Amino acid sequence: MMDAKEVLLAEPRGFCAGVDRAIEIVERALQKFGRPIYVRHEIVHNTFVVNDLKEKGAIFIEELDDVPAGATLVFSAHGVSRAVQDEAKARGFTIFDATCPLVTKVHVEVAKLAKEGYEFLMIGHKGHPEVEGTMGQLSEGIHLVEDEGDVAKVAPRQTELLAVVTQTTLSVDDAAGIKAAIKARFPLVREPKQQDICYATQNRQDAVKILAPQVDVVIVVGSPTSSNSNRLRELADRLGTPAYMVDNADELQPQWFDTAGRVGLTAGASAPEVLVNGVIARIKELGAVSVRKMDGVEETMKFPLPKGLKMIDPVTGLEIEVRKAPETGA
Repeated sequence: MMDAKEVLLAEPRGFCAGVDRAIEIVERALQKFGRPIYVRHEIVHNTFVVNDLKEKGAIFIEELDDVPAGATLVFSAHGVSRAVQDEAKARGFTIFDATCPLVTKVHVEVAKLAKEGYEFLMIGHKGHPEVEGTMGQLSEGIHLVEDEGDVAKVAPRQTELLAVVTQTTLSVDDAAGIKAAIKARFPLVREPKQQDICYATQNRQDAVKILAPQVDVVIVVGSPTSSNSNRLRELADRLGTPAYMVDNADELQPQWFDTAGRVGLTAGASAPEVLVNGVIARIKELGAVSVRKMDGVEETMKFPLPKGLKMIDPVTGLEIEVRKAPETGA
């Protein structure tokens, strides 16, 4: 049994507007066109969400060769390269783009400045689909930097027209350090008018900064492939609080709570609340007696759906909300 008496819930946590929109795009496409709907890459990086959509008729693929002619295809929330977009159009698929609008904003900025002759330094993690999508907006002139050491090695062709862009799900503090190193080496570098790291990533990291010092252990609900979830765990750890990331309640280890008087709980932007509730239930089984929600930023952001997927009530003329969060745990 654990010593924990209280679970302290971070606020905000869990789904962001971009994730909500991406899942709803797949669900509405399934309703409108029937199964199967093909999705390039995991729609969001969460095992439970992906499995839930598979059961409803979504088929997740990495290569467009795996999509049959005439099919309906959804691009994941992470975005895709120009080459993937062009190939999908050439193959004649019915396409719905679930790229998070905050990622699309970065793509638009890259395209605009490239026309003005800029080269780019992209702060991000090699191999992450969002990084591949953003770097794939150009055929050349965009260079990946993963850490401050990469800044010293990067070799742009010129430095007069140089801009920096950022993966939206990075550690805010890590990105700031890399950006400072870039500015030190390239004083004329152009930064985005608003930071590329998204509001939801920022808010969840800010909440963990408040949460971690108040608890004995932090649990982050999120899948191993989720960049923003991994950053939450790393942040709590960096602040001196033992932290663990779990896909669901089954992964909780009782020994994590042996000396914990208070447990902090948060969730990455792609983790549904049903998984958080499952974790709470399991921690209660291990001895917690109360749950308290922190004060925090209330998120009201909502992104519109693509044309062709909006459903309008013929009586009221208002858009019909149809997406329901999964009701059962993983």
